[in-house]
Amino acid sequence: MPGEQGNLMPLTLHAAFVPTCEQLLGGMRTIIDRAEAHARAEGIEDTDLIGASLAPDMWTLPWHVRACWVHSGYALGLMPTGEFTPDFTAIPESWDAMRAMVDEASATLTGVDENDLERIAEDRVVFVLGGRKLMEGTVSQFLLGFNQTNFQFHAATFYDILRMKGVKLGKMDYMGPMQMTRQDAAGA
Repeated sequence: MPGEQGNLMPLTLHAAFVPTCEQLLGGMRTIIDRAEAHARAEGIEDTDLIGASLAPDMWTLPWHVRACWVHSGYALGLMPTGEFTPDFTAIPESWDAMRAMVDEASATLTGVDENDLERIAEDRVVFVLGGRKLMEGTVSQFLLGFNQTNFQFHAATFYDILRMKGVKLGKMDYMGPMQMTRQDAAGA
């Protein structure tokens, strides 16, 4: 019977974090390509899209790409050190630079060893910003409660900005390549 102790499926930290980041980064890669094509087709300057934000006090596209990089591959690389400090020193200011940053994050995620991540899942990690310790918890708590939610916020905001600017995108573009097999309309 579902819910009984013997029927539980264990979910590793790797399974809970890495595939979702990989999938959404795949979506971001497609969205970047579509945004650049939209700018060319509509005669829009790249800076009009790249410099767009949802509100005057919010980040522009490049910052959201950088945040997705920070909260995925970069974060995983810092977990063994026990300290997370975000790095916003290099902001990708072109379509190619955004693609390169997404590709770098994806490559880092592909290289994460599931067993290595599980070994440190309960280790402590501290969030340090400006030399101040702001939060502390386990690697699992940090990746799932802080990094994953930040990653998803910035990926969704990246999509939202481009939708707002008229780029023809849908939810499947945002979601990226799924691990599941999709059935076409005739076979569904």
